[in-house]
Amino acid sequence: MSPTTARIVIGVDSSTQSTKALAVDVDSGAVVGQGRAAHTVSGGAGRESDPEQWWEALVTALEQTGYADTAQAVAIGGQQHGLVALDEKGVPVRPALLWNDVRSAAQAAALVERFGAQWWAQRIGSVPTASFTIAKWAWLRENEPEAAERAAAIRLPHDYLTERLTGSATTDRGDASGTGWWTPEGYDTDLLDQMGLSPSLLPQVVQPGQPAGQVRAAGSGTGRGSAVPLREGTLVGAGTGDNMAAALGLGLETGAPVLSLGTSGTVYAVTRGRPADPSGTVAGFADALGAWLPLACTLNCTLAVDRIAALLGLDREAVQPGASAVVLPYFDGERTPNLPFASGLLTGLRHDTTPGQLLQAAYDGAAYSLLAALDDVLRAGGEELAPDTPLLLIGGGARGKAWQDTVRRLSGRAVQIPAAEEIVALGAAAQAAGLLTGEAADAVARRWGTAAGPVFEPLPRDDAARVLIAATLQRAERGGLFAQGDGLGNDSAST
Repeated sequence: MSPTTARIVIGVDSSTQSTKALAVDVDSGAVVGQGRAAHTVSGGAGRESDPEQWWEALVTALEQTGYADTAQAVAIGGQQHGLVALDEKGVPVRPALLWNDVRSAAQAAALVERFGAQWWAQRIGSVPTASFTIAKWAWLRENEPEAAERAAAIRLPHDYLTERLTGSATTDRGDASGTGWWTPEGYDTDLLDQMGLSPSLLPQVVQPGQPAGQVRAAGSGTGRGSAVPLREGTLVGAGTGDNMAAALGLGLETGAPVLSLGTSGTVYAVTRGRPADPSGTVAGFADALGAWLPLACTLNCTLAVDRIAALLGLDREAVQPGASAVVLPYFDGERTPNLPFASGLLTGLRHDTTPGQLLQAAYDGAAYSLLAALDDVLRAGGEELAPDTPLLLIGGGARGKAWQDTVRRLSGRAVQIPAAEEIVALGAAAQAAGLLTGEAADAVARRWGTAAGPVFEPLPRDDAARVLIAATLQRAERGGLFAQGDGLGNDSAST
Protein backbone atom coordinates (compact mmCIF):
# COMPACT_ATOMS: atom_id res chain seq x y z
CA MET A 1 0.00 0.00 0.00
CA SER A 2 1.47 3.36 -0.95
CA PRO A 3 2.02 6.09 1.67
CA THR A 4 -0.74 8.16 0.08
CA THR A 5 -3.35 5.43 0.60
CA ALA A 6 -2.14 4.01 3.94
CA ARG A 7 -4.50 4.41 6.87
CA ILE A 8 -2.62 5.93 9.78
CA VAL A 9 -3.72 6.31 13.39
CA ILE A 10 -1.91 7.88 16.34
CA GLY A 11 -1.76 6.42 19.83
CA VAL A 12 -0.63 8.55 22.77
CA ASP A 13 0.81 7.67 26.16
CA SER A 14 0.57 10.65 28.52
CA SER A 15 2.54 9.27 31.45
CA THR A 16 3.94 10.71 34.65
CA GLN A 17 7.24 11.82 33.15
CA SER A 18 6.49 12.41 29.46
CA THR A 19 4.10 12.15 26.51
CA LYS A 20 4.86 9.65 23.75
CA ALA A 21 3.00 9.42 20.45
CA LEU A 22 3.18 6.68 17.81
CA ALA A 23 1.86 6.92 14.25
CA VAL A 24 0.86 3.39 13.21
CA ASP A 25 -0.25 1.85 9.92
CA VAL A 26 -3.69 0.35 10.57
CA ASP A 27 -3.22 -2.63 8.26
CA SER A 28 0.35 -3.70 9.04
CA GLY A 29 0.87 -2.37 12.55
CA ALA A 30 4.12 -0.75 11.44
CA VAL A 31 5.20 2.27 13.47
CA VAL A 32 5.84 4.98 10.88
CA GLY A 33 6.41 8.00 13.13
CA GLN A 34 7.18 8.83 16.75
CA GLY A 35 7.16 11.84 19.05
CA ARG A 36 8.09 12.56 22.64
CA ALA A 37 8.02 15.52 25.04
CA ALA A 38 8.90 15.63 28.74
CA HIS A 39 6.78 16.64 31.74
CA THR A 40 7.87 18.03 35.07
CA VAL A 41 6.62 16.72 38.41
CA SER A 42 6.94 18.61 41.68
CA GLY A 43 9.13 17.36 44.49
CA GLY A 44 8.71 17.89 48.20
CA ALA A 45 5.72 16.60 50.11
CA GLY A 46 3.45 16.09 47.08
CA ARG A 47 3.55 15.00 43.46
CA GLU A 48 1.83 17.50 41.20
CA SER A 49 1.88 18.55 37.53
CA ASP A 50 0.34 21.43 35.63
CA PRO A 51 -2.16 19.90 33.16
CA GLU A 52 -1.35 22.69 30.70
CA GLN A 53 2.10 21.16 30.20
CA TRP A 54 0.46 17.85 29.29
CA TRP A 55 -1.35 19.67 26.51
CA GLU A 56 1.81 21.35 25.23
CA ALA A 57 3.64 18.00 25.36
CA LEU A 58 0.76 16.36 23.47
CA VAL A 59 0.92 18.99 20.72
CA THR A 60 4.71 18.59 20.44
CA ALA A 61 4.61 14.79 20.36
CA LEU A 62 1.83 14.76 17.75
CA GLU A 63 3.76 17.15 15.52
CA GLN A 64 6.92 15.07 15.80
CA THR A 65 5.22 11.96 14.39
CA GLY A 66 4.93 13.67 11.00
CA TYR A 67 1.40 12.31 10.52
CA ALA A 68 -0.74 14.58 12.67
CA ASP A 69 -2.37 16.24 9.66
CA THR A 70 -3.14 12.94 7.88
CA ALA A 71 -4.01 10.54 10.74
CA GLN A 72 -7.58 9.25 10.56
CA ALA A 73 -8.01 8.58 14.28
CA VAL A 74 -6.27 9.18 17.59
CA ALA A 75 -6.64 7.90 21.16
CA ILE A 76 -4.94 8.74 24.44
CA GLY A 77 -3.80 6.46 27.23
CA GLY A 78 -2.96 8.33 30.42
CA GLN A 79 -1.59 7.93 33.92
CA GLN A 80 -4.32 6.66 36.22
CA HIS A 81 -5.95 8.22 39.29
CA GLY A 82 -4.74 11.81 38.91
CA LEU A 83 -7.20 14.49 40.05
CA VAL A 84 -7.67 17.35 37.58
CA ALA A 85 -10.04 19.99 38.96
CA LEU A 86 -11.25 22.58 36.43
CA ASP A 87 -13.16 25.84 36.82
CA GLU A 88 -16.15 26.92 34.73
CA LYS A 89 -13.86 27.93 31.85
CA GLY A 90 -12.03 24.59 31.83
CA VAL A 91 -8.92 26.05 33.45
CA PRO A 92 -7.25 24.00 36.22
CA VAL A 93 -7.94 25.50 39.64
CA ARG A 94 -4.60 24.10 40.84
CA PRO A 95 -1.94 21.65 39.61
CA ALA A 96 -3.14 18.07 39.19
CA LEU A 97 -2.67 15.71 42.13
CA LEU A 98 -0.87 12.67 40.71
CA TRP A 99 -1.26 8.97 41.47
CA ASN A 100 1.99 8.87 43.48
CA ASP A 101 1.08 11.78 45.75
CA VAL A 102 0.67 10.07 49.13
CA ARG A 103 -0.54 13.12 51.09
CA SER A 104 -4.04 11.66 50.74
CA ALA A 105 -3.14 8.53 52.75
CA ALA A 106 -5.02 9.74 55.82
CA GLN A 107 -8.13 10.41 53.75
CA ALA A 108 -7.91 6.95 52.16
CA ALA A 109 -7.62 5.33 55.60
CA ALA A 110 -10.60 7.33 56.84
CA LEU A 111 -12.70 6.21 53.87
CA VAL A 112 -11.84 2.57 54.52
CA GLU A 113 -12.67 2.93 58.21
CA ARG A 114 -15.92 4.73 57.43
CA PHE A 115 -17.39 2.12 55.10
CA GLY A 116 -15.28 -0.98 55.74
CA ALA A 117 -12.87 -2.78 53.43
CA GLN A 118 -15.42 -5.46 52.56
CA TRP A 119 -17.93 -2.78 51.46
CA TRP A 120 -15.38 -1.15 49.17
CA ALA A 121 -14.29 -4.45 47.64
CA GLN A 122 -17.83 -5.63 46.93
CA ARG A 123 -19.36 -2.33 45.81
CA ILE A 124 -16.49 -0.49 44.10
CA GLY A 125 -14.15 -3.41 43.41
CA SER A 126 -11.14 -1.86 45.15
CA VAL A 127 -10.20 -0.76 48.64
CA PRO A 128 -8.95 2.81 48.17
CA THR A 129 -5.38 3.80 48.92
CA ALA A 130 -3.72 7.20 48.72
CA SER A 131 -3.42 6.77 44.94
CA PHE A 132 -7.16 6.70 44.25
CA THR A 133 -8.92 9.79 42.94
CA ILE A 134 -11.57 9.66 45.65
CA ALA A 135 -8.90 9.99 48.36
CA LYS A 136 -7.37 12.95 46.52
CA TRP A 137 -10.76 14.66 46.27
CA ALA A 138 -11.22 14.17 50.01
CA TRP A 139 -7.75 15.65 50.59
CA LEU A 140 -8.57 18.66 48.43
CA ARG A 141 -11.83 19.34 50.28
CA GLU A 142 -10.08 19.15 53.64
CA ASN A 143 -6.90 21.02 52.81
CA GLU A 144 -7.86 23.43 50.02
CA PRO A 145 -11.61 23.94 50.37
CA GLU A 146 -11.57 27.09 48.24
CA ALA A 147 -10.08 25.16 45.31
CA ALA A 148 -12.61 22.36 45.78
CA GLU A 149 -15.44 24.90 45.84
CA ARG A 150 -14.23 26.43 42.56
CA ALA A 151 -14.18 23.04 40.82
CA ALA A 152 -16.82 22.90 38.08
CA ALA A 153 -15.44 19.69 36.53
CA ILE A 154 -13.38 16.74 37.77
CA ARG A 155 -11.29 14.84 35.24
CA LEU A 156 -8.64 12.14 35.04
CA PRO A 157 -5.50 13.02 33.06
CA HIS A 158 -6.59 11.24 29.87
CA ASP A 159 -10.09 12.74 30.20
CA TYR A 160 -8.60 16.23 30.33
CA LEU A 161 -6.63 15.79 27.12
CA THR A 162 -9.44 14.05 25.25
CA GLU A 163 -11.82 16.85 26.19
CA ARG A 164 -9.36 19.45 24.95
CA LEU A 165 -9.42 17.65 21.58
CA THR A 166 -13.15 17.08 21.23
CA GLY A 167 -14.88 19.60 23.47
CA SER A 168 -16.86 16.72 25.02
CA ALA A 169 -16.49 15.54 28.62
CA THR A 170 -15.87 11.79 28.35
CA THR A 171 -13.98 8.96 29.99
CA ASP A 172 -13.96 5.15 29.73
CA ARG A 173 -14.80 2.31 32.09
CA GLY A 174 -11.17 1.25 32.55
CA ASP A 175 -9.80 4.55 33.82
CA ALA A 176 -13.06 5.38 35.63
CA SER A 177 -12.71 2.17 37.66
CA GLY A 178 -9.63 3.65 39.36
CA THR A 179 -11.45 6.66 40.76
CA GLY A 180 -13.17 4.93 43.67
CA TRP A 181 -16.65 6.14 42.68
CA TRP A 182 -17.43 3.99 39.60
CA THR A 183 -19.27 0.67 39.58
CA PRO A 184 -20.32 -1.62 36.70
CA GLU A 185 -23.71 0.10 36.88
CA GLY A 186 -22.15 3.57 36.54
CA TYR A 187 -21.16 6.25 39.02
CA ASP A 188 -22.17 5.53 42.63
CA THR A 189 -24.37 8.56 43.21
CA ASP A 190 -24.94 7.80 46.90
CA LEU A 191 -21.20 7.69 47.51
CA LEU A 192 -20.65 10.86 45.49
CA ASP A 193 -23.28 12.63 47.55
CA GLN A 194 -21.47 11.69 50.73
CA MET A 195 -18.24 12.96 49.20
CA GLY A 196 -19.78 16.31 48.34
CA LEU A 197 -19.29 15.71 44.63
CA SER A 198 -22.11 16.16 42.12
CA PRO A 199 -22.27 13.60 39.27
CA SER A 200 -22.72 16.58 36.94
CA LEU A 201 -19.04 17.41 37.48
CA LEU A 202 -17.95 14.04 36.06
CA PRO A 203 -17.48 12.97 32.43
CA GLN A 204 -19.74 10.59 30.52
CA VAL A 205 -18.46 7.02 30.33
CA VAL A 206 -18.08 6.04 26.66
CA GLN A 207 -18.86 2.41 25.81
CA PRO A 208 -16.01 0.19 24.55
CA GLY A 209 -15.40 0.56 20.84
CA GLN A 210 -17.20 3.88 20.60
CA PRO A 211 -15.50 7.21 19.82
CA ALA A 212 -15.32 10.05 22.32
CA GLY A 213 -15.93 12.47 19.46
CA GLN A 214 -14.00 14.28 16.76
CA VAL A 215 -11.23 16.84 16.81
CA ARG A 216 -12.96 20.20 16.98
CA ALA A 217 -12.18 23.15 14.74
CA ALA A 218 -9.20 25.31 15.58
CA GLY A 219 -10.28 28.30 17.59
CA SER A 220 -13.41 26.64 18.97
CA GLY A 221 -11.79 25.70 22.28
CA THR A 222 -10.70 27.73 25.27
CA GLY A 223 -8.14 29.74 23.35
CA ARG A 224 -5.40 28.48 25.70
CA GLY A 225 -2.16 26.85 24.70
CA SER A 226 -0.83 25.72 21.36
CA ALA A 227 -3.17 24.70 18.55
CA VAL A 228 -3.51 20.98 18.01
CA PRO A 229 -1.97 19.82 14.70
CA LEU A 230 -4.67 17.20 14.02
CA ARG A 231 -7.21 17.79 11.25
CA GLU A 232 -10.68 18.94 12.21
CA GLY A 233 -13.03 15.97 12.22
CA THR A 234 -10.37 13.37 13.06
CA LEU A 235 -11.95 10.56 15.10
CA VAL A 236 -10.94 10.49 18.77
CA GLY A 237 -11.11 7.24 20.70
CA ALA A 238 -12.40 7.00 24.25
CA GLY A 239 -8.87 6.54 25.55
CA THR A 240 -8.19 4.77 28.84
CA GLY A 241 -5.78 4.43 31.75
CA ASP A 242 -2.19 3.49 31.04
CA ASN A 243 -2.43 -0.06 32.40
CA MET A 244 -5.63 -0.71 30.48
CA ALA A 245 -4.03 0.69 27.33
CA ALA A 246 -1.03 -1.60 27.83
CA ALA A 247 -3.38 -4.61 28.09
CA LEU A 248 -4.90 -3.55 24.77
CA GLY A 249 -1.47 -2.98 23.26
CA LEU A 250 -0.40 -6.51 24.13
CA GLY A 251 -3.65 -8.02 22.87
CA LEU A 252 -3.83 -9.84 26.20
CA GLU A 253 -5.60 -13.17 26.34
CA THR A 254 -7.49 -14.03 29.51
CA GLY A 255 -5.21 -15.07 32.36
CA ALA A 256 -1.89 -14.04 30.77
CA PRO A 257 0.14 -12.26 33.48
CA VAL A 258 2.01 -9.00 32.88
CA LEU A 259 4.74 -7.35 34.92
CA SER A 260 5.29 -3.72 34.00
CA LEU A 261 8.52 -2.14 35.23
CA GLY A 262 8.39 1.63 35.02
CA THR A 263 8.20 4.59 37.41
CA SER A 264 5.71 2.38 39.20
CA GLY A 265 5.61 -1.38 39.04
CA THR A 266 2.42 -3.23 38.19
CA VAL A 267 1.34 -6.82 37.84
CA TYR A 268 -2.01 -7.58 36.22
CA ALA A 269 -4.03 -9.89 33.98
CA VAL A 270 -7.28 -9.75 32.04
CA THR A 271 -9.87 -11.91 33.80
CA ARG A 272 -13.46 -12.95 33.20
CA GLY A 273 -14.42 -12.58 36.85
CA ARG A 274 -14.83 -9.24 38.60
CA PRO A 275 -12.20 -8.95 41.35
CA ALA A 276 -13.12 -8.07 44.93
CA ASP A 277 -10.15 -8.23 47.30
CA PRO A 278 -10.94 -6.85 50.78
CA SER A 279 -7.26 -7.05 51.74
CA GLY A 280 -6.62 -4.16 49.34
CA THR A 281 -3.62 -5.83 47.71
CA VAL A 282 -5.45 -6.22 44.40
CA ALA A 283 -7.29 -3.32 42.79
CA GLY A 284 -10.39 -4.58 40.99
CA PHE A 285 -10.11 -2.47 37.86
CA ALA A 286 -12.19 -2.86 34.73
CA ASP A 287 -10.37 -3.25 31.44
CA ALA A 288 -11.06 -1.01 28.45
CA LEU A 289 -13.29 -3.62 26.79
CA GLY A 290 -15.86 -5.68 28.71
CA ALA A 291 -13.73 -7.74 31.08
CA TRP A 292 -11.67 -7.01 34.21
CA LEU A 293 -8.08 -6.11 35.02
CA PRO A 294 -7.14 -7.06 38.60
CA LEU A 295 -3.89 -5.25 39.36
CA ALA A 296 -1.34 -4.76 42.09
CA CYS A 297 0.84 -1.66 41.96
CA THR A 298 4.02 -0.53 43.68
CA LEU A 299 5.06 3.12 43.81
CA ASN A 300 8.80 2.38 43.76
CA CYS A 301 10.25 0.53 40.81
CA THR A 302 12.85 1.54 38.20
CA LEU A 303 13.43 5.09 39.44
CA ALA A 304 13.95 3.85 42.98
CA VAL A 305 16.52 1.27 41.89
CA ASP A 306 18.25 3.83 39.68
CA ARG A 307 18.43 6.13 42.72
CA ILE A 308 20.20 3.41 44.70
CA ALA A 309 22.63 2.91 41.80
CA ALA A 310 23.33 6.65 41.73
CA LEU A 311 23.93 6.77 45.50
CA LEU A 312 26.40 3.90 45.14
CA GLY A 313 28.06 5.44 42.07
CA LEU A 314 27.27 2.35 39.98
CA ASP A 315 25.87 1.67 36.56
CA ARG A 316 22.37 0.22 36.94
CA GLU A 317 23.54 -3.14 35.55
CA ALA A 318 26.51 -3.47 37.94
CA VAL A 319 24.86 -6.03 40.23
CA GLN A 320 26.58 -8.79 42.17
CA PRO A 321 24.97 -11.86 43.78
CA GLY A 322 25.35 -13.21 47.26
CA ALA A 323 24.32 -10.43 49.63
CA SER A 324 22.82 -10.96 53.07
CA ALA A 325 21.57 -7.37 52.92
CA VAL A 326 17.95 -6.40 52.26
CA VAL A 327 16.99 -3.11 50.60
CA LEU A 328 13.36 -1.96 50.56
CA PRO A 329 13.52 1.14 48.30
CA TYR A 330 10.30 2.77 49.49
CA PHE A 331 11.39 6.32 48.69
CA ASP A 332 7.87 7.55 47.90
CA GLY A 333 6.03 5.61 50.56
CA GLU A 334 4.57 2.38 49.20
CA ARG A 335 1.26 1.13 47.89
CA THR A 336 1.93 -2.64 47.82
CA PRO A 337 2.33 -3.33 50.66
CA ASN A 338 0.18 -0.38 51.76
CA LEU A 339 2.78 1.69 53.62
CA PRO A 340 2.20 5.28 52.52
CA PHE A 341 4.43 6.77 55.23
CA ALA A 342 7.41 4.49 54.62
CA SER A 343 10.85 5.54 53.48
CA GLY A 344 13.77 3.43 52.35
CA LEU A 345 15.13 0.64 54.53
CA LEU A 346 18.59 -0.97 54.40
CA THR A 347 19.54 -3.77 56.76
CA GLY A 348 21.83 -6.80 56.99
CA LEU A 349 25.13 -5.12 56.11
CA ARG A 350 28.39 -7.04 56.68
CA HIS A 351 32.06 -6.03 56.34
CA ASP A 352 32.25 -7.96 53.10
CA THR A 353 29.02 -6.56 51.58
CA THR A 354 29.84 -4.99 48.20
CA PRO A 355 28.11 -2.06 46.45
CA GLY A 356 27.06 -4.42 43.66
CA GLN A 357 25.37 -6.70 46.19
CA LEU A 358 23.49 -3.75 47.66
CA LEU A 359 22.30 -2.80 44.19
CA GLN A 360 21.07 -6.36 43.57
CA ALA A 361 19.27 -6.23 46.91
CA ALA A 362 17.50 -3.07 45.73
CA TYR A 363 16.33 -4.87 42.58
CA ASP A 364 15.12 -7.76 44.74
CA GLY A 365 13.28 -5.45 47.13
CA ALA A 366 11.52 -3.63 44.30
CA ALA A 367 10.53 -6.82 42.45
CA TYR A 368 9.50 -8.84 45.49
CA SER A 369 6.19 -7.11 46.19
CA LEU A 370 5.06 -7.45 42.57
CA LEU A 371 5.86 -11.13 42.39
CA ALA A 372 4.36 -11.80 45.81
CA ALA A 373 1.09 -10.28 44.55
CA LEU A 374 0.99 -12.25 41.29
CA ASP A 375 -1.05 -15.18 42.60
CA ASP A 376 -3.40 -12.78 44.42
CA VAL A 377 -4.07 -10.93 41.16
CA LEU A 378 -5.03 -14.07 39.29
CA ARG A 379 -7.00 -15.51 42.18
CA ALA A 380 -9.02 -12.30 42.54
CA GLY A 381 -10.20 -12.65 38.95
CA GLY A 382 -10.87 -16.37 39.18
CA GLU A 383 -7.88 -17.43 37.07
CA GLU A 384 -4.97 -19.80 37.65
CA LEU A 385 -1.45 -19.54 36.26
CA ALA A 386 -0.14 -22.61 34.48
CA PRO A 387 3.37 -23.55 35.66
CA ASP A 388 4.92 -23.08 32.23
CA THR A 389 3.25 -19.75 31.40
CA PRO A 390 5.89 -17.04 30.86
CA LEU A 391 5.51 -13.64 32.44
CA LEU A 392 5.17 -10.82 29.93
CA LEU A 393 7.72 -8.22 30.97
CA ILE A 394 7.15 -4.67 29.73
CA GLY A 395 8.09 -1.11 30.61
CA GLY A 396 11.46 0.60 30.64
CA GLY A 397 12.98 -1.91 33.03
CA ALA A 398 12.09 -4.88 30.83
CA ARG A 399 15.03 -4.10 28.52
CA GLY A 400 17.57 -4.34 31.34
CA LYS A 401 19.35 -7.63 31.95
CA ALA A 402 19.47 -7.05 35.71
CA TRP A 403 15.68 -6.64 35.83
CA GLN A 404 15.12 -9.67 33.59
CA ASP A 405 17.38 -11.89 35.69
CA THR A 406 15.90 -10.65 38.97
CA VAL A 407 12.35 -11.47 37.87
CA ARG A 408 13.39 -14.89 36.55
CA ARG A 409 15.28 -15.72 39.74
CA LEU A 410 12.62 -14.54 42.21
CA SER A 411 9.70 -16.02 40.26
CA GLY A 412 11.26 -19.21 38.94
CA ARG A 413 9.42 -18.53 35.68
CA ALA A 414 10.33 -17.76 32.12
CA VAL A 415 9.87 -14.20 30.94
CA GLN A 416 8.87 -12.99 27.51
CA ILE A 417 10.00 -9.55 26.34
CA PRO A 418 7.75 -8.13 23.61
CA ALA A 419 9.85 -6.66 20.82
CA ALA A 420 7.36 -3.82 20.42
CA GLU A 421 8.10 -0.68 22.40
CA GLU A 422 5.79 1.96 23.90
CA ILE A 423 3.06 -0.59 24.62
CA VAL A 424 0.68 1.96 26.15
CA ALA A 425 0.81 4.15 23.04
CA LEU A 426 0.37 1.05 20.88
CA GLY A 427 -2.74 0.13 22.86
CA ALA A 428 -4.15 3.60 22.30
CA ALA A 429 -3.31 3.26 18.60
CA ALA A 430 -5.11 -0.11 18.49
CA GLN A 431 -8.15 1.55 20.07
CA ALA A 432 -8.03 4.28 17.42
CA ALA A 433 -7.63 1.69 14.65
CA GLY A 434 -10.68 -0.20 15.88
CA LEU A 435 -12.78 2.89 15.19
CA LEU A 436 -11.88 2.51 11.51
CA THR A 437 -12.00 -1.27 11.13
CA GLY A 438 -14.76 -2.23 13.56
CA GLU A 439 -12.44 -4.64 15.38
CA ALA A 440 -11.97 -4.83 19.13
CA ALA A 441 -8.75 -3.09 20.11
CA ASP A 442 -7.15 -6.24 21.54
CA ALA A 443 -7.89 -8.09 18.30
CA VAL A 444 -6.16 -5.31 16.38
CA ALA A 445 -3.07 -5.69 18.57
CA ARG A 446 -3.01 -9.47 18.12
CA ARG A 447 -3.21 -8.95 14.36
CA TRP A 448 -0.26 -6.58 14.64
CA GLY A 449 1.70 -9.17 16.65
CA THR A 450 2.67 -6.70 19.34
CA ALA A 451 3.39 -9.26 22.09
CA ALA A 452 5.85 -11.29 20.02
CA GLY A 453 9.37 -11.35 21.40
CA PRO A 454 12.14 -13.52 22.86
CA VAL A 455 11.46 -15.86 25.76
CA PHE A 456 14.15 -16.26 28.44
CA GLU A 457 14.08 -19.56 30.27
CA PRO A 458 13.43 -19.62 34.03
CA LEU A 459 16.15 -19.60 36.66
CA PRO A 460 15.89 -21.71 39.83
CA ARG A 461 13.55 -19.88 42.18
CA ASP A 462 15.47 -18.13 44.95
CA ASP A 463 13.19 -18.97 47.85
CA ALA A 464 15.86 -17.97 50.38
CA ALA A 465 15.87 -14.39 49.09
CA ARG A 466 12.07 -14.22 49.12
CA VAL A 467 11.91 -15.53 52.70
CA LEU A 468 14.58 -13.06 53.83
CA ILE A 469 12.77 -10.09 52.28
CA ALA A 470 9.39 -11.20 53.66
CA ALA A 471 10.81 -11.66 57.16
CA THR A 472 12.54 -8.27 57.07
CA LEU A 473 9.34 -6.58 55.93
CA GLN A 474 7.33 -8.24 58.70
CA ARG A 475 9.83 -7.22 61.37
CA ALA A 476 9.86 -3.63 60.13
CA GLU A 477 6.07 -3.42 60.16
CA ARG A 478 5.78 -5.00 63.61
CA GLY A 479 8.45 -2.64 64.90
CA GLY A 480 6.59 0.40 63.64
CA LEU A 481 9.38 1.50 61.30
CA PHE A 482 6.87 2.43 58.60
CA ALA A 483 4.33 4.15 60.86
CA GLN A 484 3.31 7.79 60.65
CA GLY A 485 5.28 9.36 63.45
CA ASP A 486 8.03 7.47 65.25
CA GLY A 487 8.11 9.26 68.58
CA LEU A 488 11.21 11.18 67.47
CA GLY A 489 9.42 14.02 65.75
CA ASN A 490 9.68 12.39 62.33
CA ASP A 491 6.87 11.70 59.89
CA SER A 492 8.12 8.17 59.26
CA ALA A 493 10.81 6.04 60.80
CA SER A 494 12.96 3.93 58.54
CA THR A 495 16.56 2.97 59.02
